Amino acid sequence: MNLRSFKSLFLVLAVIPLVTACQNKEKENFIKENTEFATAQTDKMLQSVGQPTGKNYPRTMKNNGELAVTGMYDWTPGFFPGSLWYLYELTGETKWKDEAEKWTTSLEPLKTFTGHHDLGFMMYCSYGNAERLSPKPEYKDILIESANSLSTRYSDKTKTIKSWNYRKNWNDTTEWYYPVIIDNMMNLEMLFYASKITGDKKYYDIAVNHSESTLKYHFREDFTTYHVVNYDTITGKVLDQATCQGYSDNSMWSRGQAWAIYGFTMVYRETKDQKFLDAAIKATNVYLKYLPEDLVPLWDFNVGQEGYTAVGKSYAVEFPGKDLRDASAAAIVCSALFELAEYANNQSYTDYAIKMLHSLASPAYRAPLGANANFLLMHSVGSIPHKSEIDKPLVYADYYFLEALVRYKNLNKKS
Repeated sequence: MNLRSFKSLFLVLAVIPLVTACQNKEKENFIKENTEFATAQTDKMLQSVGQPTGKNYPRTMKNNGELAVTGMYDWTPGFFPGSLWYLYELTGETKWKDEAEKWTTSLEPLKTFTGHHDLGFMMYCSYGNAERLSPKPEYKDILIESANSLSTRYSDKTKTIKSWNYRKNWNDTTEWYYPVIIDNMMNLEMLFYASKITGDKKYYDIAVNHSESTLKYHFREDFTTYHVVNYDTITGKVLDQATCQGYSDNSMWSRGQAWAIYGFTMVYRETKDQKFLDAAIKATNVYLKYLPEDLVPLWDFNVGQEGYTAVGKSYAVEFPGKDLRDASAAAIVCSALFELAEYANNQSYTDYAIKMLHSLASPAYRAPLGANANFLLMHSVGSIPHKSEIDKPLVYADYYFLEALVRYKNLNKKS
């Protein structure tokens, strides 16, 4: 090596640590600023909502700008306690642990609930984080009992957990007696936990069987997902593949795709079965392919496109705002990509996750302090077909935003 080359190499090696230090400082400042905002905004939420009563779990915002709450038997009550646990993880402040414990323990009656499939959301986002961050023997017992309750909805005929009870498709003629939705992948994490804690393989087998059935019947050839698959209760045969919250039966509903990406990433973590990792990667790649520049998707990727038609009683038939985004889908995928990047050994997934997180934290999506009914993120969509929670904050968007912030903070690779 000649002297000039040696000097050039020396300069490069000298600059790299400076660049890395600058990037790390930017990351630290970003996490610090968003944590400070989240704690300040959630302080205001706590003042607004008061003490847990079993009927006042934050969910969304009313049309008049006021806080909309829900009871514990809805599918969303576990997200607010879960967000409080993430604030404790981000800050280390006892205050947030105390609030998280209070809101979590208010959900204990749900451990015997069997009315729908969302017990994983309800109990694992709350008690699962409680057990992870501040374990107590009773938390394990409650989670195991909750896993038993969820398992009662499993059928060996369909090899799936039944999501909802009877309802009709939007065409008002197709009846769903055994509907399974892609969201249900998220509830399996509690079953994997129960299997590890008890040593009983039955929970693991239910979760794996459900995942394999979902892999077989919820994905199209291009790895976009159906929202709802209805099974015959006697034969286990698939009778219908459709949507309930998306634009049309054949469209890619953005949050449904997000549940698939996150769900199969988690199932790979728990099983190390390559087919589940492959599913997560393929579902991710088709999702990323059609994202807008700011990486926050339309509420449905195919809304208004040729070949995709909303039908019947769905409000999507007449809804004029075709270009609405769904920050909740972006937050779910953002969090999932931090984990998937590691399993797939794909740095571009980490890069996407960081850009998504920055986009969600920008003024375009992060609420001003004291506004947005004291939720963190604006511009999510609950269900346009149901004419519900349209362009509103959603408690689960905040939960996955905070989870993504925690995962970014814990990244082994400095970014």
